[in-house]
Formats: sequence, structure tokens, C-alpha cells
Amino acid sequence: MTDMQNSGSPNSNAHNNNAQKHGAFNKILIANRGEIALRVIRTARQMGYRTVAVYSEADRDAPHVLAADQAVCVGPAGVAESYLVIDNIITAAKKTQADAIHPGYGFLSENPAFARACEEAGIRFIGPHASAIELMGSKRLSKVAMLQAGVPCIPGYQGEIQTDEVLIEKAHEVGFPIMVKASAGGGGRGMRLVKDQSELAAQIKTARSEAQNAFGNGELILERAVLAPRHIEIQIFADSAGNTIYLGERDCSIQRRHQKVVEEAPSPFVDEALRKRMGKAAVSAAKACHYEGAGTVEFLVDQDKNFYFLEMNTRLQVEHPVTELVIGQDLVEWQLRVAAGEVLPLTQDDVSLNGHAIEVRLYAEDPRQNFMPQTGNILLWQYPDREGIRVDHGIHTGDTVSAHYDPMLAKVIAHGPDRETAARRLASAIEDVQLVGVNTNKRFLLSVLRHPAFIGGQATTAFIEQYFTAHESTQEKALSLGTLARAALIYYQHPLMNQHAWGSAAKQTYHFNFKINELAYAVQINKQGQGYVIVCEQGKTELTLISNTANRCVVIENDIRHAFYYALHRQVLFLDDGSGHYQIENITQQPAKAGENGASTEVNAVMDGMIVDVLVEEGDTVEAGQIIVVMEAMKMEHQLKTKAKGRVEHVRTAVGQQVKSKQQLVTISRNDKAQSDA
Repeated sequence: MTDMQNSGSPNSNAHNNNAQKHGAFNKILIANRGEIALRVIRTARQMGYRTVAVYSEADRDAPHVLAADQAVCVGPAGVAESYLVIDNIITAAKKTQADAIHPGYGFLSENPAFARACEEAGIRFIGPHASAIELMGSKRLSKVAMLQAGVPCIPGYQGEIQTDEVLIEKAHEVGFPIMVKASAGGGGRGMRLVKDQSELAAQIKTARSEAQNAFGNGELILERAVLAPRHIEIQIFADSAGNTIYLGERDCSIQRRHQKVVEEAPSPFVDEALRKRMGKAAVSAAKACHYEGAGTVEFLVDQDKNFYFLEMNTRLQVEHPVTELVIGQDLVEWQLRVAAGEVLPLTQDDVSLNGHAIEVRLYAEDPRQNFMPQTGNILLWQYPDREGIRVDHGIHTGDTVSAHYDPMLAKVIAHGPDRETAARRLASAIEDVQLVGVNTNKRFLLSVLRHPAFIGGQATTAFIEQYFTAHESTQEKALSLGTLARAALIYYQHPLMNQHAWGSAAKQTYHFNFKINELAYAVQINKQGQGYVIVCEQGKTELTLISNTANRCVVIENDIRHAFYYALHRQVLFLDDGSGHYQIENITQQPAKAGENGASTEVNAVMDGMIVDVLVEEGDTVEAGQIIVVMEAMKMEHQLKTKAKGRVEHVRTAVGQQVKSKQQLVTISRNDKAQSDA
């Protein structure tokens, strides 16, 4: 990486001038939560800065609160009443005499009004100027600027006229397939792939509505769809003296719903020539908006290695650790030094890439239920501490995963001398991550990392859709004999959970009834000497118990000794046994509920959240699989469907209502009469 885009040489006069312009600071308020707040606190403390955390009422005892030197509550649990309230953040900074604010990522990090509010309050905003944030926050305006700067862009429409008629006309000029995108915001919201012109009008309507609701801005752009591209982003850094360099690339092609799943540096697809071309374009993009600080320029790259500007993120990226590991630098430290008026510590000629790094995001979600976000209590959290592995997180055992915040719990990153070693280390580390109490995407991540297309470096943005639509890691399936056997053993070993069933001493033989995701299982366990014989519909197996201590059980099965992890909470067993994470309810002593063996007559909230649409009225006839309620939680919309044909008896919710997990929303009559009337 020898292409210098600027002088890059330290200039003492420039340094002194900019140090005066920016001014020194001593105490940093981190306007964020979770792992990024902890990440910033760690580097700030190493550099000798004092730190201030902000927190919502739900985060009162969160790790980032406990790690900071001071902490201030900024409002209730909801982000709109706490972390997104600019006045509350500024007040917290003034109250604690914090003279700088680091926004982290998400929340207010790309809000130009927040950057301006910091400036007006005399507080250093650790990030770019508000004008750069504002420009790059608009997909329409940023694309116009990039075209003027000579940065390659996807053909499309980014004009000011936003009528449906003009958008439809321009879409036909661009051609299909086409992407309809919200100009504001990100994360895939307000984004639609339109393959046929007959779908266009409806998709424009829904994209505009979603964008307006999510970002308060219904402005759209159109782009020719680049099918199955690589998603490659360039990390740039700029200082106030005008030095701008690029720090290599990250491959973020493996995505689901436009959300990144795996990130790696360097890209297995990018050669040195392409890296230089993209690096030059990224630097040009940064210079076009007089950028300062850390930023990321994202590109789509086709199979012929043509690249096109996608967007610029004016903040530190979630995936910044992979860049840190391959260049051997602390990017948060760079942010703080640049904010204090220092020049960049490296020139372009100094930048070199060492080895390979890969990151995955551990989410509270269930891939077997269409990646539904999960809430609940973390009953066990542990992760490996070994060479080549880094885990960035902001959780601990006993925390509650709420519906108010993003479902990302941790980032697991591996570094090695080559891609093969990094991938192998990462998969092994994921195996050893234990998070019990909340369903996660752990098994899905393992399947991705061990897929031949990933191992071969062939993954494009179509990877998950292509290989995982019907993959076993994303499909609901019956519990295996081994999983049922382990569940029976754990319940058998804990008589206090069922003391009404057998008193102080367990019987030699016991019959359990388990329930998971509406499926029931009858399991018999019989103690024979030092071992146990377990029999169920799935078959028969034997387990020898070696040890059973807090959350960890060691058994011998089929002559193989191995351990699994679990937690018991309120008659529910949370089990991670190597095949997946399961929530197994012991219903042995529960009376049967009316209608348990038939189709469900209730539609309940899947988690805490807010109702955004109710699509039925009392008396309506509904079909199996029909969407009847839409709710929003964890920054996503969730469509709730009926399980069987029937008639709506009661609608117990309304648009705008805050609901709790499992709260009854709609009741539906048995389908018999509905069918007879049809």
C-alpha cells in the first residue's frame, strides 16, 4: 500500500495550529451502551482520560456503567427517551464536566444535529464535522457528491423530484432489476429489490412508508441492481491537517437482510491492484466532504472487479476490530488523537497488512424461527481466552436481554497468519462460547464458517439466500435422541425441580413430558448402576454421568466423553448440547390445556415491543399463515401469522400499543365453523 494521497508527513506547525483549534480534553463521555461503550472506555483509560457513561433505567447495572469513572442516567428504557435525546446527553456532559463526547456507533453517531449540539456547547465531538455527517447521511446527496468527485457510482436516479410518477419513469430508464432505497438511514430499512416492473409501484409505496417511519424522511433513490456482488468497504482516516489515508479493506459480503454477518480483512477477492484503486476512490470520497476522523467507504464489486460507491459511514464501524488486528493499530486511539488535533500516526507508505482477521456477530436471535430476535435472561456467559481470539462484548451473567436495544450481544474475532488459520480459530472459539438462557445464532455462525463456499473465499451477498434458505441450522426440527436424553438426565438430577413428584429421593425410573416450540415429547429415564437408560420415540440410548456441577455436565455417550452446558430457570431447561440451543419446558405435572393438540387459537406477542399494524377485525375469517399483526421490536418489524384457518373472535391490541412478550393479541375460533361456512 504505497499510494500516498497527501503529504502524510508530520508538520509541526500544522500540528500546533490544529491542537489549538481543537483543544485538549480530559474527560470523555461515551454516548452509547454495550460493547462499543466498553471498547471506548478501555482505550480512553489506557490513554489517561477519565470517562463518563450514560445509561437508561434498563441499563442501570450494565457493564459499561460499572466500568466508567462516572455515570449518568439519561432517561427510561426506550431509546427515544434516553440514548437518542440530545439534550439529555449534553446535560450529562455538562453535569460531569466532560469536555469531549465519543458517539460510538448507532444511536446519535451519524446525527449532524448531535455533532452541532456538541460544538455549540463547547464540547469536542469525536468524529467528523456535522456537514460531512449530513452529506453522507443522505444517499441521494452523497451520490451526487461522489459523481462530482469522480468516484464510480451505480447508474440510477438520485434527483430531487420524488413523485411516484417520476420514480416509475426513471426506474424504467435505469432498467430492471432495480433497487429502491431510502435516502436516509441504513440497516436495510426502506430498501427493496424490484425484479419486475409490475411490483414497482407497490414497492415504492412500502419503501417510502418504512423510510418515513424509521428515519422521518421518505426520500428515495433508485439504483440498477448489481446481483450477487461482493460488499467491500475501505477504512479511511483523516486528520485536521488534511492528511487522508486508507487502511486496507474489509469483505462484508455475507449478509442477511442487508445486515452483516461475517466480516474479514483482507478480502479473499481483492488483489493489490484493486485495493489501490478502491483506496484512491475512498480517499477521494473523504476529501470531497473535507472529512476528519474515522470513516468507512462502502462499495459493491462485481465479478469483473468493477466497483461502485454504495455509501459512507461517518463513524467507527462495528467490524473495526478486523482492521485493527491486521494493521496492528488501535483505531479508537487514532480517533482520540485526531480529535485532539494530532496528525495521523502513519503515512500511507507505513500501512501494511499482517495476516488475516475474521469477525462474526453473536446475536440474540433464533435462526430456526426466521431469525426472530430473542429476549430473556443470560443465565450463563463465558468465552475462550486464548491466542488469536478477541471477544468484544458488553454483557455478563445475570443480564437481561431486552426488546429495547439491538440484539447483538458480542463480537468474536480471530486473527492468524493466514485466512485458513483465522477461520479455523474462529470456528473453534465459537464452539467454546457459552451463552445460555437466550437463543442465539451460534450454530448458524458455525455452519457459515464451515461452509465450502466460505472456506473457498467465494461468498457473495447472495451467500445466505443461496445456501441457507433451507439449511438445517435455519430450520425447526424435532429434538434428537441425544438432546432429549441430556434433558432427562438434568431434570432427573435436580429433584428439587419436581419434589412434588417424588419427594426427597428420585425413583429409579421416571417418565417426563417435555415441550419445546409447541411440540411435546415423552421420555423415560431409568437408572441402572452408574448409568442411565433413556427411551423415547426417537430411540434408546445410555449415558454415564461423570460430573454435574454449576451449569456444566460431563457424560459418556457411545463411548465418547464430552461436556455440555445448561441452566435451569423457572421449570425451563436452557440447554446447549452441541447440536443447538434449546428451551425445554418440563410439563410432566401440568394439566393438559384445552385445544393443546389442535391448532393454536391465540396469536401472542413474540417479545416486548410496539404494535405498528393490525390487519384484521373481529368477525374476519383468516387463513392459515395469514399475517394479522405487525409489531416492532429490536429495531425490526415482525409479522405475526395465524397457525390455522378460523374466525377472529377478539382483537385485544391496537396500533401504537406497547405489549409484553407472550401477551395475547388476537384470539381465533376453532376452524370447524369457519370451514363449514366457507
